Amino acid sequence: MNPARPLTPLQFALTAASVGAAVAPHLLRMPWLFVLPIMLVLAGRWLQRTRGGRRIPAWIKLPLIAIFPIFIIFHFGTLFGRGPGSVLACTMLALKLVETETRRDARAAVCFSSFVLMSALLFDSSLGFTLLLLAALTVLLAALRELESERPATRSLLAGLGEDLRSGAIALAAAVPLAICVFVFFPRLGSPLWGAPGDAVARTGLGDSMAPGAMQELLIDDSPAFRVRFDGLAPRRSDLYWRGPVLWQFDGNAWTRPERLASPQNSGDVEATGKPIDYEITLEPSERRWLLALDVPLSVPDGAVRGADMSLVNHTPVDSLLRYRITSSPNYVLEPQLGAEHRRLALQLPAGYDPQARELAQRWRTEFRDDSAIVRAALDLFHKEFFYTLNAPLLARDSVDDFLFGSKSGFCQHFASAFTFLMRAARIPARVVTGYQGGYYNGVGDYWVVRQSDAHAWAEVWLEGRGWVRVDPTAAVSPLRVQLGARAAAGATAPWYQADWVQAVRNRFDLINSFWNSAVVQFNVLRQQGLLTPFGVEKAEYSDLMAVLIALSALLLGVFAWWVLRAPRIAQDALDAAYAQLCGKLARAGAPREPAEGPASLAARVGTRWRELSELLAEYGQLRYAFESPPAARVVGFARKTAALRLTAIQR
Repeated sequence: MNPARPLTPLQFALTAASVGAAVAPHLLRMPWLFVLPIMLVLAGRWLQRTRGGRRIPAWIKLPLIAIFPIFIIFHFGTLFGRGPGSVLACTMLALKLVETETRRDARAAVCFSSFVLMSALLFDSSLGFTLLLLAALTVLLAALRELESERPATRSLLAGLGEDLRSGAIALAAAVPLAICVFVFFPRLGSPLWGAPGDAVARTGLGDSMAPGAMQELLIDDSPAFRVRFDGLAPRRSDLYWRGPVLWQFDGNAWTRPERLASPQNSGDVEATGKPIDYEITLEPSERRWLLALDVPLSVPDGAVRGADMSLVNHTPVDSLLRYRITSSPNYVLEPQLGAEHRRLALQLPAGYDPQARELAQRWRTEFRDDSAIVRAALDLFHKEFFYTLNAPLLARDSVDDFLFGSKSGFCQHFASAFTFLMRAARIPARVVTGYQGGYYNGVGDYWVVRQSDAHAWAEVWLEGRGWVRVDPTAAVSPLRVQLGARAAAGATAPWYQADWVQAVRNRFDLINSFWNSAVVQFNVLRQQGLLTPFGVEKAEYSDLMAVLIALSALLLGVFAWWVLRAPRIAQDALDAAYAQLCGKLARAGAPREPAEGPASLAARVGTRWRELSELLAEYGQLRYAFESPPAARVVGFARKTAALRLTAIQR
């Protein structure tokens, strides 16, 4: 087989499909500056090949090879890291297809495609995404099989495509046991090899700022944010407030958080007044440093700090699944003595914004001398005149005034922002808390799933003798929000995929995702070292793991070799298969057919004992020797009569 032989149409088609399958998972997260050129290169190469055009000259290919890296450096500032590295690999792979003319070139392109395809797991390691990559890998294996074949070049594209894909799927299935063995027992490093700078693209939406409408896209995102397992009974759904960033400063448009509040010296002053709750959280990757905890956390996970406002901040961005245990108390006294700096921050308002809201708050301060009465007045206002919707209108410069005296409709972010502004204007210290509220209980897996659509914002006010007290103005407008979730509160404005039956199905599938995250994504060096504990090895060293790996791999390869080298079965048509079944029944009855005995001789010997058998043998002889190709209907009838035949055994 000559590796320099030109590619057949099917070989080129499968090679191009391999390149396309490898590049496709990267396109959705790739800047359009590179997506369009890559698609144009692939489409142009396909048209040039199928129309029989001349080879693309080097004076076109060489400038493209130089231009793409320059564009990547111009856009990202570097060629290193997951983002720029994946873009560079995809562009070079597309250019490799441009010069692919021979089998040697095609093999190199397919092998490079496998690397580019698997690099997509650096961005997403979920079960669904992994299955899609395995399906794409089947195309690559089919291409390699076709490149090794010597079939006629004149054969149509569809003639061998099904056979190649079937062979690729079988090869992939055969490799799964060995891949699992290597995944489990090959010694792991304490940190990944690809520890290069990552792309800080947030996926949770919870940041250190909140502007009008900033949570709208998050509230319609139904992907999981984290999962929770409680050690005992879980609190009521309406009590599940998952604390995230706490926002103090308001500039008239957005709420932000001073970074200094996250210092370990300001760990907060909290006293639990009820029974603590122990639980475990598995946090999805977010590329943010925020950790979530049930309001309020009493402990701090390893590698994190707790700020004075009870928010948890990790030392590094959460770029992979993170599991941590924590203790919280839903009943607490937080900061009973308010310090001067916190009081100043909690009363700060920008000058020249929202005069109507200030006037209303000052009127309440004149009418009510008690801070609690002012809080109740604000909640009564929201309850009587406002309604909850995810389709909130845009707000003007004076966003609080426009919301309170104009639209009077919005979601949690609008209510928390306006309420906090009113409290500060009435000289009551207040701040905005962002996080999540509620969750969905998965009874099959006995855990809670908190989705991005459960994102929520509420307020905290400081009251004399009580400290910081949680106030959720959204609950005053729509109690369903804290009882049943944002989907139920939004009603008709909620998207279709948040319907009850869809949620029930998704929660079932989430159990599979949870198992995948626990067994595969979070399988690290510590868990690997404990694999041999049931066999008396307290901590498996590299030598132990390699010994087990070699033994299991040899066993699997031995089984594969036996399967490949086993004696081939002689292919039979349907008529011969039915005749073989008939002879088998005759042998079990005590009268086996002799090796050189034909159907006529066999019928003459045993037909007097079993008349029906004699008729079947005569029918077989007619079908086999009277026709060049026996009628399919008669063959089926013969097979059915053979299957229904019952022979009485000969008594010896």
